[in-house]
Amino acid sequence: MKIVIAPDSYKESLTALEAANAIEAGFKEVLPDAQYIKIPMADGGEGTVQSLVDATNGRIIEQEVTGPLGDKVTAFFGLLGDGKTAVIEMAAASGLHVIPSHKRNPLVTTTWGTGELIKAALDTNITHLIVGIGGSATNDGGAGMIQALGGKLLDKNGHQIGFGGGELHKLHTIDLSTIDARLQNVQIDVACDVENPLTGTHGASAVFGPQKGASAEMVTTLDANLTHFATITERVLNRSTRNIPGAGAAGGLGFGLLTFLSSQLKRGIDIVLEATAFHEHVQGASLVITGEGRIDSQTIFGKTPIGVAKAAKAYNIPVIGIAGSISTDSDVVREHGIDAVFSIVPGAMPLEEALANAETYVSLTARNVASLFSLKRS
Repeated sequence: MKIVIAPDSYKESLTALEAANAIEAGFKEVLPDAQYIKIPMADGGEGTVQSLVDATNGRIIEQEVTGPLGDKVTAFFGLLGDGKTAVIEMAAASGLHVIPSHKRNPLVTTTWGTGELIKAALDTNITHLIVGIGGSATNDGGAGMIQALGGKLLDKNGHQIGFGGGELHKLHTIDLSTIDARLQNVQIDVACDVENPLTGTHGASAVFGPQKGASAEMVTTLDANLTHFATITERVLNRSTRNIPGAGAAGGLGFGLLTFLSSQLKRGIDIVLEATAFHEHVQGASLVITGEGRIDSQTIFGKTPIGVAKAAKAYNIPVIGIAGSISTDSDVVREHGIDAVFSIVPGAMPLEEALANAETYVSLTARNVASLFSLKRS
């Protein structure tokens, strides 16, 4: 009997691998002779690097880069077990969490550090790059990233424009002759689960700018600047991507990756399923266990448990979800491939206690699920 264990992380308590280990421990108490395959999962957001590194026996590489405000920060990327694939979370270099709330200002924040992370990954001789673009503090359309990779975004005097979305109106021309040539030999997949265009009422500035510290006046300025950036880009490169769904992700970083690096935007969970060879591992399984910190009605919108369930259902395999908590509207997941959902919390308790004991509670719940599964089989 083969059982595949493929959870996401349980935020603030367990990594995806720790959750998988706890589920395996609980199941082994009831079904010690089963074959267990653990595949730590993620959906392209926070924790994706760690999950893919754990799933492929890769390693984390730390790198000092330029933070969103121009100071130095310690970021990281993952080199997967194949030695040819790197995974980056742009938030590690250019994320909101790097900046104190009172200093957030998308007029000046830059994706330069994300470009430096990409450059560091290229130094490991990769042929495939995965970029997660959630949680950004920036609204520069990826301009800083391009500059860090050797591209020149020049004003009318031939000087590089400065950091941030507030500088884009100065852009006069673009010179990519000095951009890192190694990019031509790398496939770049971008984990992107939003469909916003670059500009307009549903664009990067209007939708995401306020959470990055933008006032209404700033939003107007940023949107106009991104429009100018796109117009210059179209004139010089003869390529239009501003209206592609996802171009507005991460303050327009989606646009920058599409336009300058010829990247492909994909659902995060699909990228992770492919990178972990999930479809190969799941074939012939008797059961799939997935989970994350909370399963509710929002889980069906691209979250890990549903991605795992849909992949498993392609082979008619039953799927059980184990979550830190479940909502009263969580039954909707049954329509998307999860056959049953279990909460790990044994009773009413403070959140701090639940987080501190998550490993034990996951294991106990997994043991109970295994007992039910064993009874059904017998």
